[in-house]
Amino acid sequence: MRDIMPDDIIGDTTTATAERALWPAIRRGFRRKCPSCGAGPLMCSYLKVRDRCTVCREVLNHHRADDGPAYLTILIVGHLMAPLLLISFTTFRPDPLVLFTIFAIGCVTLSLYLLPRLKGAIVGFQWARLMHGFGSDD
Repeated sequence: MRDIMPDDIIGDTTTATAERALWPAIRRGFRRKCPSCGAGPLMCSYLKVRDRCTVCREVLNHHRADDGPAYLTILIVGHLMAPLLLISFTTFRPDPLVLFTIFAIGCVTLSLYLLPRLKGAIVGFQWARLMHGFGSDD
């Protein structure tokens, strides 16, 4: 009688899940494109991720971005704008209302630009690392 090996019970897992490149998936997600094919749009509105890619039909509804994009946006915008605020205040000494107006517009604009792109990058990261059901066959 033949000994039963763990691979006989579970199956060969190396062929079931292909290795996915991390950085191309993150770049595609940052461009708001499908992390699988890079051609289809990832979002169907400002922050809503499509259920499936319209080009390659990859299932995308497994993502769990949650608050990650907002935290990363705050981190990046804060680290960019705080030193600029300090430098401009000490160097140019503008009127406080002018300084507030310029930096408020800059912070809002940069935040609105980064938020969907960072969400796409997080979805691309999760897709590449087979997180939250991205590795299962649907």
